[in-house]
Amino acid sequence: MKMKRDITMRTETVSFLKKHAADLPLDDAMTITQNGKPIYVVESYEERQRRDQAIALMKLVSFGREDMTAGRTTSSDKFKERLAARKSK
Repeated sequence: MKMKRDITMRTETVSFLKKHAADLPLDDAMTITQNGKPIYVVESYEERQRRDQAIALMKLVSFGREDMTAGRTTSSDKFKERLAARKSK
């Protein structure tokens, strides 16, 4: 069962952004428009960090899948042996 996330954003004007820049309510991302056209998306720093981390994790998973498909894998025992050999040098 797939869950859909509501991606509807609050929309405000550039004038609103100018007036309320110091105290923007950023519980969710906000689209800023000028002359009725979207020009910016404003979001909290924490939300941006979460999104960037999620993208990085998806990239790592993708790299791992590519390695598995190409046969670039090793057993955990072999990995531990190589790690122990490096430590003893």
